[in-house]
Amino acid sequence: MNKRLIAPSILSGNFADMGNEVKSMSVIGADWVHIDVMDGVFVPNLTFGFKMIKDIRPLSDLFFDAHLMITNPKRYIKRFVESGADLVSFHFEAEEDIDGTLEIIQNAGCKCGLAINPDTDVDVIIPYLPKLDLILVMSVFPGFGGQKFIDGSLERIARAKQLRDKYAPQAVVEVDGGVTTDNAESIFSAGADVLVAGNAVFSAADRRDAVKVLRGE
Repeated sequence: MNKRLIAPSILSGNFADMGNEVKSMSVIGADWVHIDVMDGVFVPNLTFGFKMIKDIRPLSDLFFDAHLMITNPKRYIKRFVESGADLVSFHFEAEEDIDGTLEIIQNAGCKCGLAINPDTDVDVIIPYLPKLDLILVMSVFPGFGGQKFIDGSLERIARAKQLRDKYAPQAVVEVDGGVTTDNAESIFSAGADVLVAGNAVFSAADRRDAVKVLRGE
């Protein structure tokens, strides 16, 4: 897998024109499509679910990265995979049976990721690293787009990379929250492989140029 991947979050897209927003991701040079699923319980916001993913899946050949910010994600894994997700990540803080949930994702033929909030010790992921395809380091508290990158996140990203290199060379480190064209280089340098960007892409005057700048081209 090529490093320095950009995964625009469609949470920042125009919901009234989501089909065209998703189609445009390939045109502007995005690598993945990041899909933030929120239930209004685990996080104080509601977004979209299975039907949205199913409806937009035929519109793009890009990798669909589904980020579940929901309680008891294990109940819904199969439906997200069936809807077209290529990777499903869920939060350490939202599920008691981490191993069981990872196995469900894998058995469904999907790549799996584990997300951790800014106040969760990065080392909690150690027991699960051999099973992971992605480590998602949140650099804001999940729930809303447009938040400011939390100080101290670079050290957490570096620790995640250190653990990945030691225990899970198959996995990538993804960072989500407060990513901008100004801080992307420092985030990649700290150890990220994939940057989730919302407003930095969707609010840009030239989205193609924004993706290039984020990637460091």
